[in-house]
Amino acid sequence: MYFIVKLLLNTLSLLVVVKLVPGISVTDWVTAIIAALALGVINAVLRPVLIVLTLPLNVLSLGLLTFVINAALFYSVSAFVPGFAVAGFGAAFWGSLVYSIISSVLSAFAVPPRAGFSARHHHHHPAPPGKYRDAIDVEHRHADG
Repeated sequence: MYFIVKLLLNTLSLLVVVKLVPGISVTDWVTAIIAALALGVINAVLRPVLIVLTLPLNVLSLGLLTFVINAALFYSVSAFVPGFAVAGFGAAFWGSLVYSIISSVLSAFAVPPRAGFSARHHHHHPAPPGKYRDAIDVEHRHADG
């Protein structure tokens, strides 16, 4: 269910980008969904590889190369999704930036409960004089509660 919600939010993000950024177009909703899915797959699979391969240059550029990578990936989706068009690097740059911002904001409202760790502050048994009384326990949380 979370996957479908995330896909719809990314599709909505892409449709907003089409309205805000000149040079980016999509023919219809189905194309927008396919393009959003392709962007998600590419960003999940190819982007981390490119970030690692370009890490030295990215460090030298103070992280600015990441924007170029994002734009290139955004542009590349237009090459294999018919009906999704990006006019050039400038449109891809601004499109990827706006898409990332909108997608992140919308996704913040759709975060599912996840398994992970949480820190809780407890007051334990009285400590001997001069000793600290507070402790922090780290316990494992399950996604179901």
